[in-house]
Amino acid sequence: MALSDEPAACGPEEEAEDETLAFGAALEAFGESAETRALLGRLREVHGGGAEREVALERFRVIMDKYQEQPHLLDPHLEWMMNLLLDIVQDQTSPASLVHLAFKFLYIITKVRGYKTFLRLFPHEVADVEPVLDLVTIQNPKDHEAWETRYMLLLWLSVTCLIPFDFSRLDGNLLTQPGQARMSIMDRILQIAESYLIVSDKARDAAAVLVSRFITRPDVKQSKMAEFLDWSLCNLARSSFQTMQGVITMDGTLQALAQIFKHGKREDCLPYAATVLRCLDGCRLPESNQTLLRKLGVKLVQRLGLTFLKPKVAAWRYQRGCRSLAANPQLLTQGQSEQKPLILTEDDDEDDDVPEGVERVIEQLLVGLKDKDTVVRWSAAKGIGRMAGRLPRALADDVVGSVLDCFSFQETDKAWHGGCLALAELGRRGLLLPSRLVDVVAVILKALTYDEKRGACSVGTNVRDAACYVCWAFARAYEPQELKPFVSAISSALVIAAVFDRDINCRRAASAAFQENVGRQGTFPHGIDILTTADYFAVGNRSNCFLVISVFIAGFPEYTQPMIDHLVTMKISHWDGVIRELAARALHNLAQQAPEFSATQVFPRLLSMTLSPDLHTRHGSILACAEVAYALYKLAAQENRPVTDHLDEQAVQGLKQIHQQLYDRQLYRGLGGQLMRQAVCVLIEKLSLSKMPFRGDTVIDGWQWLINDTLRHLHLISSHSRQQMKDAAVSALAALCSEYYMKEPGEADPAIQEELITQYLAELRNPEEMTRCGFSLALGALPGFLLKGRLQQVLTGLRAVTHTSPEDVSFAESRRDGLKAIARICQTVGVKAGAPDEAVCGENVSQIY
Repeated sequence: MALSDEPAACGPEEEAEDETLAFGAALEAFGESAETRALLGRLREVHGGGAEREVALERFRVIMDKYQEQPHLLDPHLEWMMNLLLDIVQDQTSPASLVHLAFKFLYIITKVRGYKTFLRLFPHEVADVEPVLDLVTIQNPKDHEAWETRYMLLLWLSVTCLIPFDFSRLDGNLLTQPGQARMSIMDRILQIAESYLIVSDKARDAAAVLVSRFITRPDVKQSKMAEFLDWSLCNLARSSFQTMQGVITMDGTLQALAQIFKHGKREDCLPYAATVLRCLDGCRLPESNQTLLRKLGVKLVQRLGLTFLKPKVAAWRYQRGCRSLAANPQLLTQGQSEQKPLILTEDDDEDDDVPEGVERVIEQLLVGLKDKDTVVRWSAAKGIGRMAGRLPRALADDVVGSVLDCFSFQETDKAWHGGCLALAELGRRGLLLPSRLVDVVAVILKALTYDEKRGACSVGTNVRDAACYVCWAFARAYEPQELKPFVSAISSALVIAAVFDRDINCRRAASAAFQENVGRQGTFPHGIDILTTADYFAVGNRSNCFLVISVFIAGFPEYTQPMIDHLVTMKISHWDGVIRELAARALHNLAQQAPEFSATQVFPRLLSMTLSPDLHTRHGSILACAEVAYALYKLAAQENRPVTDHLDEQAVQGLKQIHQQLYDRQLYRGLGGQLMRQAVCVLIEKLSLSKMPFRGDTVIDGWQWLINDTLRHLHLISSHSRQQMKDAAVSALAALCSEYYMKEPGEADPAIQEELITQYLAELRNPEEMTRCGFSLALGALPGFLLKGRLQQVLTGLRAVTHTSPEDVSFAESRRDGLKAIARICQTVGVKAGAPDEAVCGENVSQIY
């Protein structure tokens, strides 16, 4: 991993986030082959015993689940596993319990590898049709213990339906006795399929696959397709998504219809498409609360739309000439690409009339882009992409315009997310022409920072993630010269998302999109250098991103100002307090990269935000003012200059007035008062460390009042932020005293020393435990010159805090902080020979220890 060696502080949220940095898919082969072979070989022995049977089944499930992320590793072993299990199934002497167990094992394999790959291995000769059909027939649909058997048998039957012979040849003589006729194989299969389309278990999905392969056969479609579609539409018309049985029936029927219109030939399905669409409109699926029904409705609608339109590759689509990564460096060195995108002409559009139902289909897909569930939006986006590829250029451009309407400020985050998915699908299919890139890039840049407040949190994570997907798709779809005008904006936006986004999935998505652009486009400034530092794994740690990686990337001038602007515009006012604090610390680091820009452009903006009506904006801007001022001081100190060389008089006065303005507006009280106190304490600390020219000013008294009042009322502060508040006040006191209470080098102002220590010692006897804690730590944080001549008095007061009495027996935290203060004082004054009021010496060491 490209993580920096420099440690980055992280809190509990960071620790939880870091846990996601797992090894991922790291297997190289199917290592349990021998164990699996032995396990399958013992099925005949264990199928009867309950415990042994469950142990074998669970062990096989554990083995298979390891390959969920790399199922292709099972491919060389699928055939022998299937043969071992089918030998049991095809053995006439196998008891029913053993057959059901074999099908359970087959289902586990199918679940991991996927039925489409696994189905190819099932026997599918002519001789297999009737035995499999007979096995399905004898199953009991109400047996809840053997649903895997029914599921696998229906899938097996769907494979046998692909034999290239007319089913009527398998029927023989249908008349068994005079006047009695048995059902044909064709009728039996259709009856079984219809019966399983309305069951409540997994067999319903397999029945839909069976129907799609059976009904679309050349010999079946002529006699059974109309009959089955009529049965399906009657089912949909009679069913209601308000009842459980209605949902089950509609689910199976919609699955079957979607698969038929997907796998069937267009000329076979076209006569029924308009009727199915009218019936679907009558079902009013968008009003259903069932996500799966809405998704299946969108899938069926798009398949109907594709049936209306002739299958063709749009002649007007944009075609990138070279998609080989290996060829990119050669093309760049030659100065231009040898492959040219397709030249578009007006004659490229066919003159075919667009069928009437297409407009209704596209309208429903556009509505699906705004659905409340991701799976529905994703299905609608893919439908938009598929449909646009078959439309004339002008109509496809209208579709793009409708998708762009999803990005208006009136729309919800759901519409923005669906719009991003649709743009990505259109882009990767070459259906977004370069003439549209100006509009598209503008909305994608907004989507990369989309973050809308909703109550105590925000929405927009999925929008930002999808926007990264759009950038990833564009990298693969367009020639470098087409994206060249947008390289600066896109690269800066992706870097900002990869480093400063709150959510790990968005940071990683942005890093992946940046990497794809660097590899495919080759035009991103300093792309390789940035990728080596901000790779997929490095951006997993949020603190590392804000405080370490950002500094490295800001070293490239193309990214410095956009990064600072983003922090000031978006992150300083973020709803998450952790992000505001990290943003302020990041500004501290970046201000040293661009001091002039920070002092003249950033600082005035931050000062104007300190009185914002929004609590989060005030809090973040005050923290940022403190950090930027301290960063500018550090730069000035390196050249032995005062901080006022970077900050003008107006900025210095603005910093000095922050406390009084907040006090006058009573913003230290009520809702948000805790945040304001903590932020101003940080401001006091940083301005004191920056040696601001405030010595003797009344603002110092105001700062001292705030620190004292905060420590005195710690018990009124919520427990989850009390420690942070206490630490901020104590740190502010230490810095304030060191800078402004020293009369001469090493000598304290006697009046201030007397007032401060007397007041703090008196507070150690406060009946509130938290008040004792705060003032104990405050005494421990005092600089050595304030303790000179008063050390014994301070140690006596702190020693009293550490003693247990009947009145304060439960004050464990105050005793802890008292001991901390004594230890810190000992470090401050040191151990040496001298007076007991000035250092730890032989006369007072026994009292301390």
